[in-house]
Amino acid sequence: MSGVTLDAGGLIALDRNDRRVIALLARADEIGARVTVPATALAQAIRTPTRQARLSRLIRQPTTHVEPLDALDATRVGVLLAASRSKDIADAHVVICARRHSEPIVTSDAEDLRRLDPQARLITV
Repeated sequence: MSGVTLDAGGLIALDRNDRRVIALLARADEIGARVTVPATALAQAIRTPTRQARLSRLIRQPTTHVEPLDALDATRVGVLLAASRSKDIADAHVVICARRHSEPIVTSDAEDLRRLDPQARLITV
């Protein structure tokens, strides 16, 4: 495993103590694998950081990289949304980040991500 990208569903699953996500992240930590968290997915998942200890801890880890939605990625997101006739900016940003790092996506919403990228590697939780 070179790394994983988490969408909002993956982050929410972690926050809810989903054993599959916890095991996957523990394995990533053991081998020093990168964990990519698109800022748009984080914005969808985080509500009360002081009460979301697992999520807050994850984003502070040295192997976790919160990817901003900068001008270049915003353009890529817009192009992807137009091509797929979709509207979810956060999902498109997740796909862009996962492609950049050649990482599978940890998600609870495989259908929407497949519409954006039929070739995406998905880990459904």
